[in-house]
Amino acid sequence: MRRPGVLTSLVALIAFCALIGLGVWQVQRLKWKTELLRRIDALQAAAPQPMERAAGQLRAGADVDFTRVILACNDVETRPALRLHAVLAGQSGYRLITACPLDGGRPHSILVDRGFVALDEGEAAHGVPGGPIARPVVGVLRAPDRPNFVTPRNEPARNLWYWRDIPAMAQALGAPDPAPAFLMLESPAPTSGLPRPAALPAAIPNNHLGYAITWFGLAAALAGVYLAMLFAKRAG
Repeated sequence: MRRPGVLTSLVALIAFCALIGLGVWQVQRLKWKTELLRRIDALQAAAPQPMERAAGQLRAGADVDFTRVILACNDVETRPALRLHAVLAGQSGYRLITACPLDGGRPHSILVDRGFVALDEGEAAHGVPGGPIARPVVGVLRAPDRPNFVTPRNEPARNLWYWRDIPAMAQALGAPDPAPAFLMLESPAPTSGLPRPAALPAAIPNNHLGYAITWFGLAAALAGVYLAMLFAKRAG
């Protein structure tokens, strides 16, 4: 077994540092995810607060992600809606996005995600005849997602949406001064059964401990191989 040269040692050191860095990053992500899940559990168990109070928090720049709110929007089921491409439980379809007005100052409106419709369920999701619903809307506030390099461009003219662009969606719906968050509807569920409210995933995975162990394990294996090469030559 040849003794590691300068180049081999340098490459091994860089790889070792990278693996340790990835492990530390996953430990940090584990802490973040654990706190996030704790916060979600606490907020989901809490009584919904009035949307007007949350709107004030939004104006102040507070983090209201996953906060449960209640909002008077009795015609939410019959308001114009946009289609946002989505996949839920392995089914391809779309989420219906509409807008509700807000009272009490800015913001003046909020986009509401009414829920999911599979492609084969078609037009049955568009509105429920029979007028307004009988009780306020309850839902969870969520920050909008951001597109990445593989996300298709939204096509407002064709009502084809692939990511949550709040200003463009609000403009398409004629909603002035929208809140910088979505209201993911929990209840009431439509009498027709569609769309299906899906405010949060059924389970949010937390696999960061396993990832951290993997990266630290690879770093230890690399160090072991390097030391074996180094001391095997000396022993010989």
